[in-house]
Amino acid sequence: MSSADQSSNVLAEFAALLTGRNIGPGAGLMIVVAHPDDETIGIGGHLAGLPGCRIVHVTDGAPRDLADARSHSFQTWQDYAHARRMELWAALAAAGLSSANLTSLDYPDTEAVMHLGALAQQLACLLAAREIRFVCTHPFEGGHPDHDTTAFAVHAACHLLRRDRHPAPSIIEMAFYAAGPEGPIFQDFVDSPEADRIEVCLTGPAFRLKQAMLASHKTQQRTLAPFFSSTERFRLAPAYDFRALPNNGRLYYQSLPLGFEPATRRGGSRA
Repeated sequence: MSSADQSSNVLAEFAALLTGRNIGPGAGLMIVVAHPDDETIGIGGHLAGLPGCRIVHVTDGAPRDLADARSHSFQTWQDYAHARRMELWAALAAAGLSSANLTSLDYPDTEAVMHLGALAQQLACLLAAREIRFVCTHPFEGGHPDHDTTAFAVHAACHLLRRDRHPAPSIIEMAFYAAGPEGPIFQDFVDSPEADRIEVCLTGPAFRLKQAMLASHKTQQRTLAPFFSSTERFRLAPAYDFRALPNNGRLYYQSLPLGFEPATRRGGSRA
């Protein structure tokens, strides 16, 4: 079987899982994302039909510099992290999921890159323990440093599993945001042939549910404002050169007030 045929088969199997045409909807699926609310952006319109899925958050969504916390009237990062956790639980409850579906690794927001080795090991253990068939995560596109770190860590975890002769899941990417040639791109991939991806236009009820989930993340409304599309997009992860900057060095997060430079990511990757 050619690699193109294999890719098509994997995407067909994933599409069947999304539409519930399998035993135990969501079983064998892990969603690994950087922040609370990323699961809603990427796959929120399908979560109500995936009660058996597992959702892993790499960070707690609370930068330690307190700028975000104080902008939302919180005096400590702990209070801000707690608020984001409560918002997450409310969003998932709207989809019929609970905290039992969740695992949080609780790395500080924007600092995940400083823990790449430990993060990859943790994800490898989680993926192996639950016999995951598909892992949904971020593309390596320079949208946010934590997104890129999460993408790298998922690929590294799968490499560790294969090295130790364990089955590794297929990596499916969800569309988030990135810098495009003429401005920011939201809820789409920077460069992806249509043949290599799945586009799902949500039904009316599914879209209204996703809107309600997005609204549950009350502290993030300004950040989430561009994510109003009723289409969710997925693709099989390409083979990345993680030694190079993503998206040919065109980094969306350089336009954000994160105090984060590309050299930090590359330095962290070598650690």
